[in-house]
Amino acid sequence: MTKLAFLGLGVMGYPMAGHLQAAGHDVCVYNRTTTKAEAWVKEHGGRMAPSPREAAGGAEFVMACVGNDDDLRGVCLGPDGAFGGMKDGAIFVDHTTVSAKVTEELYAKAQEAGLNFVDAPISGGQAGAENGQLSIMCGGDQTAYDAAEPVMNTYAKLCRRIGDTGAGQMTKMCNQIAIAGVVQGLSEALHFAEKAGLDGRAVVEVISQGAAGSWQMANRYETMLDDAFDHGFAVDWMRKDLGICLSTANETGASLPVTALVDQFYKDVQSMGGGRWDTSSLFKRLRKLAG
Repeated sequence: MTKLAFLGLGVMGYPMAGHLQAAGHDVCVYNRTTTKAEAWVKEHGGRMAPSPREAAGGAEFVMACVGNDDDLRGVCLGPDGAFGGMKDGAIFVDHTTVSAKVTEELYAKAQEAGLNFVDAPISGGQAGAENGQLSIMCGGDQTAYDAAEPVMNTYAKLCRRIGDTGAGQMTKMCNQIAIAGVVQGLSEALHFAEKAGLDGRAVVEVISQGAAGSWQMANRYETMLDDAFDHGFAVDWMRKDLGICLSTANETGASLPVTALVDQFYKDVQSMGGGRWDTSSLFKRLRKLAG
């Protein structure tokens, strides 16, 4: 049994922490909203703590899955931060999608405190978290990754170290860039089929078996056609991630014209009141534009 802490019990963190407890680990959770932590303990067992520092006390691994750069700094640093409660040599594993800049900052602070830090953003959505089938892309020191990998495999179908600190976050940016273009392309294909008087389901049945096939097509086309957009990653969070991608592209000199365009399309979805709709709601935007 390994003593673990898990910080952040959102739609991803809640089931991920549950997998760790079910695997026989001793898990202590922290969540900003205490009622969510109470519900988790009632459902899964384990323990809860009133602060990240107390949750991390004595833990060999501290996993985090929070909202953004500021949220991550908040659970790591300060008098109530996890870094202050972690024992020498313990490993902090960050599953949040954040900027590589904050990752490098926290890695340096962890090193100063005698701790290890692995950036390990995730992909696979809520279903992937619930089913323990996430893809995890990691950056950090090899020895820290090697120690943390067996723990992460509890909820992963694939876990890989891509490179040094920040490489995991950079890879997650590649993931979001690829998704943005695919979802827009799928939305346009379904919209075109609809306007052409075709049966969208029949169209997808055929084209999904060829070069056009994708995870988004297989898992989202039916809900898109049914005008149901509460099945995954929210537009608000996607815009946060794409903002990180575009900002980093400016720093590195990368050209992301399609990503920048799709980001503006998601801004339109937000103005429609769809900030909490899932990312496939780009299709709803096209339906609205067409009237």
